[in-house]
Amino acid sequence: MRWVSSLDGVEASNKFVVYGVVSQIDVRKGNVKYVAEIYGAYGWSKVEEGALVRFYGLEGNCHLWWRLFHYQFMEWDAEDWWHLLPTPSDYSPDPIKAVNLGGWLVTEGWITPDLFNNIPVNKDLLDGTKLRLKSVTQKNYLSAKNGGGWTIIANKPSASTWETFKLWRITETTFQFRVHNWHFFGIDDNGNLVATSTSSDDLDFSHTFVIVREDDKPNRIRIKAPNGSFLQDTNWGDDDPSVFILKNLYQLQGEFQVTNGYGPKLSASVMKKHWNSFIVEDEFKFIFENGLNAVRIPVGKYNIKVIIDIHAMPNSQNGWEHSGTRDGLQSWGQTDDSIDQSVSVVDFLTSRYANRSSFYAIELINEPLAPGVTLESLKKYYKAGYDIVRKYSNVFVIMSNRLSISHPTELIKFASGFSGSVVDVHYYNVFSKIFKGMSVQQNIDYVYNNRASTLSSLMVSNGPLIFVGEWVDDMDVENASKNDYQRFGYAQVDVFGRATFGWSYWTLKAAKTQWSLEWMIKNGYINV
Repeated sequence: MRWVSSLDGVEASNKFVVYGVVSQIDVRKGNVKYVAEIYGAYGWSKVEEGALVRFYGLEGNCHLWWRLFHYQFMEWDAEDWWHLLPTPSDYSPDPIKAVNLGGWLVTEGWITPDLFNNIPVNKDLLDGTKLRLKSVTQKNYLSAKNGGGWTIIANKPSASTWETFKLWRITETTFQFRVHNWHFFGIDDNGNLVATSTSSDDLDFSHTFVIVREDDKPNRIRIKAPNGSFLQDTNWGDDDPSVFILKNLYQLQGEFQVTNGYGPKLSASVMKKHWNSFIVEDEFKFIFENGLNAVRIPVGKYNIKVIIDIHAMPNSQNGWEHSGTRDGLQSWGQTDDSIDQSVSVVDFLTSRYANRSSFYAIELINEPLAPGVTLESLKKYYKAGYDIVRKYSNVFVIMSNRLSISHPTELIKFASGFSGSVVDVHYYNVFSKIFKGMSVQQNIDYVYNNRASTLSSLMVSNGPLIFVGEWVDDMDVENASKNDYQRFGYAQVDVFGRATFGWSYWTLKAAKTQWSLEWMIKNGYINV
């Protein structure tokens, strides 16, 4: 339902006069009916359906609010206040200043490392953990011949990709091993260790192994195969051929890892506690009081616009932990099924929140990575997703640029064909070797020269709006001072503030201080 069918304002007598035609005041949540009231300078007043209402606000600015009351219980959960946003008819909004609520509804371990600390058993052996195994007797690494499809044997004195494996965690102590070309360890009919199964649908008991760790030296392990042949009832000495030295190279710490790590008995309560405590009322008050006017995650208070960001996709759009991947495999968009699943999510979210006045935009995907995600499949998804959104709402539809592309303008012509479209770009002066060795001033110059030039090339006449959806006041500079961060942050706010849709900082709260906008503001490092 639409609250206001028309919203027009004119200057008169140093006040801003607004007329609103109420088209629907029967509001229901389940079978419970609510009363809608409209507020202006003259206080609260009930309105009849179809009535023409007139009220005044502050000079040059009028705030319209809906207040919902429960018919029977007047204490209705802290009173929901929803700011009424005009429907974006001409799609020429004032640029937003937003912050991402990273680490809240989509887990990222570097933002919330404490969330992983209480995993009871083998918290360093989660899904996607990348490891190597070296035999203590032969001093050689366990290797998958040709990267997979052949036998597994300890015969390599040095390690590379064929000697690197990824875990699938089945229980606290049982695992499946994936090799370089995505095959899985298994036991063949002759009892040999091989890597031949490529599909998770083919996995069975013969592909599941137990990892047994030495109590006081957990990097020394035995691997028990399904036939029991690898684990020997001997001591943990260097003459035992069943003992391997485990080297943990890298861990994914995303949603899949934390929930599977805690297991079915604990994960629900752990995640519910996190969701209810990581971002609370005080965070939105802080956002409002510091001049920000939007967030990238669902909520609706304090005159804060909401951008729903679909951050994780089925089969992963980039192989990184925030995409929901189990082990780093990226295959979203390679089949129609993964695209269709994603469109279904767009349908669910848009239909659910279409009538929320704070719902401002929906981002159809976050950081699709080229070349794994092709431009053809991405455009196919964007067209289908856009059409679904328009079934329910005329909110802005944000289309994320692909990462690792040479032409950042590749979506501009395509997006120009959709009314209310926005192209999202992410700018970080980290993660790339070009920033290695740069001084603070060189980082600032890069923002004013390179970033500003790229941003300008994206903002074409009659084109989509441009959104700097992620950036951070951090550099690949050792021992940078507070003043350095202040100067670098000022440069980015200055340049990214030119984006026609606005910008959003990554993120509100994080363990690493420069990535926590809340910490940066409270400690005087940045002013937005």
